Amino acid sequence: MIDLRHLRDDPEAVRVSQRARGEDPALVDTLLAADAARRAAVAAADTLRAEHKSMGKLVGKASATERPALLAKAQEMSAEVKKAEAAQHAADAEMDAAHRAISNVVAEGVPAGGEDDFELLETVGTPPEFDFTPKDHVELGESLGLIDTERGAKVSGARFYFLTGYGALLQLGLLQLAAQRAVANGFTMMIPPVLVRPEIMAGTGFLGQHAAEVYHLADDDLYLVGTSEVPLAGYHSGEILDLSAGPKRYAGWSSCFRREAGSYGKDTRGIIRVHQFDKIEMFVYTTPEQAAEEHRRLLAWERDMLAAVELPYRVIDVAAGDLGSSAARKFDCEGWVPTQQTYRELTSTSNCTTYQARRLSVRYRDENGKPQIAATLNGTLATTRWLVAILENHQLADGSVRVPAALVPFVGAEVLTTKS
Repeated sequence: MIDLRHLRDDPEAVRVSQRARGEDPALVDTLLAADAARRAAVAAADTLRAEHKSMGKLVGKASATERPALLAKAQEMSAEVKKAEAAQHAADAEMDAAHRAISNVVAEGVPAGGEDDFELLETVGTPPEFDFTPKDHVELGESLGLIDTERGAKVSGARFYFLTGYGALLQLGLLQLAAQRAVANGFTMMIPPVLVRPEIMAGTGFLGQHAAEVYHLADDDLYLVGTSEVPLAGYHSGEILDLSAGPKRYAGWSSCFRREAGSYGKDTRGIIRVHQFDKIEMFVYTTPEQAAEEHRRLLAWERDMLAAVELPYRVIDVAAGDLGSSAARKFDCEGWVPTQQTYRELTSTSNCTTYQARRLSVRYRDENGKPQIAATLNGTLATTRWLVAILENHQLADGSVRVPAALVPFVGAEVLTTKS
């Protein structure tokens, strides 16, 4: 949730953010009205409670002849207090709904517009030039015994797959390399639960605009996570952190689940857009003042991983209309996919400022010992989709695939062939 003090002090800045996202700026006025109504309801209830308490003291001091009338008045006031408290609870609920309806305030400098309005920050590496017709990752994966989408569909339906043989080892190696690098950079490795309570899923902002993407187990009222960002955000919910020694950094290794609602007909071939995949996600708790600098660090660690697996990529500053509701700013690294002749997202890192931590009540103590709302950030360090770019960019004329040197110790082969 956004900072109400910022809203009250500068509501126009929040309206500008809403417009940049392509969202309704009138929600700002709805929240302002709900905030005023809630404060009025709290004041009215507090006043009536104080008056009722004073009346109780008068009853205790009253004479026998005065007491019946005062008791009757006290009963009337008790009913008024209950009515005022009910009005306060209703105002609290309306306020909470209005508060949660507004996305995080977009950071200064984020480009306005939608998915195609990003700002290109840098292009790294040169896309390979082949003297043969390159195969896509599905053809490579099937011919080399790495990917089986046909049996994945037979077992589980569309957008499911098996990683087989060296395909499984390639993914495990990629994730293991990411885990080792995360630990070397000061992250605590975590294998979190992939089912979370509604308040944790809602707290991270995934039950708003993206609710249709989330798998819900109705009988248990639990949600399957689409990223380990969710359980890692909930890890310190309701706590006051000690950030005096610097940010708390976690790296979560988990399977992730997404319904891909609304993606009918998009990327139906292969493993680019699937319902289940594995990922290592970086997650950071820090102070709001350090968040922007930490965001750049996360991007740098993502870039180091892409360099390690020898992929050409570009870095973009994602436009406001393409941000998730929790993100104030997001940088994507998009890897080159030769058979599509375009760049596709491989990593994403978001600065969520205090938006998630406010929902989840994650705080830290400032230099004066006073609790303050923390900031949270997240970023992809490796995921299944990377196999698409690795296979296609490192393919050879004979249909084999060269394994990037950094992954050879994990995979156990330098080149993947039909024989291997």
